[in-house]
Amino acid sequence: MRIATWNVNSVRQRLEHLLGYLKQVEPDVVCLQELKCVDDAFPRAEIEAVGYHSQVHGQKGFNGVAILTKRDAIVTSGLPGDPSDAQARYIEAIVPHGDRSVRVASIYLPNGNPVGTEKYPYKLGFMDRLIARARHLLDHEDILVLAGDYNVIPEAIDVADPQNWVNDALFLPETRERFRSLLNLGLVDAVRAMTDEAGLYSFWDYQAGAWQRNRGIRIDHLLLSPQAADRLQSFSIDKDLRALDKPSDHVPVRIDLA
Repeated sequence: MRIATWNVNSVRQRLEHLLGYLKQVEPDVVCLQELKCVDDAFPRAEIEAVGYHSQVHGQKGFNGVAILTKRDAIVTSGLPGDPSDAQARYIEAIVPHGDRSVRVASIYLPNGNPVGTEKYPYKLGFMDRLIARARHLLDHEDILVLAGDYNVIPEAIDVADPQNWVNDALFLPETRERFRSLLNLGLVDAVRAMTDEAGLYSFWDYQAGAWQRNRGIRIDHLLLSPQAADRLQSFSIDKDLRALDKPSDHVPVRIDLA
């Protein structure tokens, strides 16, 4: 089973890139983030034409998450724990596959910058709710994949210029501590389960020639339950999409599960 996560940074602007990726890579599940459109504006027909169902939790102008599946899925939208949170940042689906099912979440974790504003406490609160949700889901011993744009740089090895990020919400100790709390529940970072190689990035800023100079960060993650980690066969960071015309600043990260 092939599962990919990709912050498309506007699904309508990157639709041709997305359709090309679906045709070429043929993932079974794709978790999308930063759709920047409401549910009714999501390009369902175009995506259905290449063989995918669309499970969407959209929001006008920003945020928005989706899960694309080759087979129809049972879907829950929104991260539990704060009924007042209206931001579209979490969607979860149970996806049938053979004689088993896989539970997948698409997550667009808050950026949290500027740190001295209400945005950083919101980020930490969202992470606390995600930890609680992950703990609950792990109790079921499902094949579970929590995928998405976490807006977390886990370690110095995951950033080209660590000193430039020490005061950023993506790299602050409190942020990284909560990410470690997720892992300490028993989740596995799929990429780091397979390699400790440096220079593996999933995001390059549009400014200052970051892509051309490979000054990137790794913030798009697939966290696996033990049942999923036992089936992990390979991963890929599909960097070639960053070189396309008018690309997203993120690239897809994908895994293959037996």
